[in-house]
Amino acid sequence: MNSKREITLAFSGASGAPYGLRLLEQLVQADMNLSIVISPAGLMVINDETDFVLPGNPQKIQAFLTERFNAKPNQIKVYGKDDWYSPLASGSNAPNTMVVCPCSAGCLSAIALGASNNLLERAADVVLKEQGKLVLVVREMPLSAIHLEHMLNLARLGVSIMPANPGFYFKPQTIEDIVDFVVARILDQIQIPHQLSKRWG
Repeated sequence: MNSKREITLAFSGASGAPYGLRLLEQLVQADMNLSIVISPAGLMVINDETDFVLPGNPQKIQAFLTERFNAKPNQIKVYGKDDWYSPLASGSNAPNTMVVCPCSAGCLSAIALGASNNLLERAADVVLKEQGKLVLVVREMPLSAIHLEHMLNLARLGVSIMPANPGFYFKPQTIEDIVDFVVARILDQIQIPHQLSKRWG
């Protein structure tokens, strides 16, 4: 039996792909087993915002990410949005920790309403119903009352709502420094040790 911790990482169609990819890199280095779900819009954002050119096929994406991040064989598993046979679709076998990074307002809404129209939404619904750890790195500005109500409802269920708001007290010198600040806070939420940023005091 594989005793490694299992984590689901999902990319929705919001700006902020560098946050998710840096998080993926850190989780691989921490020796986590990762289940990846990328929405069609999320795939477009990754290809637009980074130097990645991800193929559309989940198996090819899995091979690409495994090589790019020097992951171990089968450490990264990528599932398509309609892969209902994935372990993520059932509480009997899904990881109990999930991060959506970045999380669009539309994805936030679907999760708050329990829509489960695709594997990303269903995976989040499973984590909620099994009372696992769900982190949503929301990327939207300004926020409407609808967004805020969805955030409040999810927060009351124990979901960690983490707008990608970097601090500047540490005087970042590069974009990578800003990305690392946000990723460090995400890692803190899911209790993964890291050395990405200095702690206050």
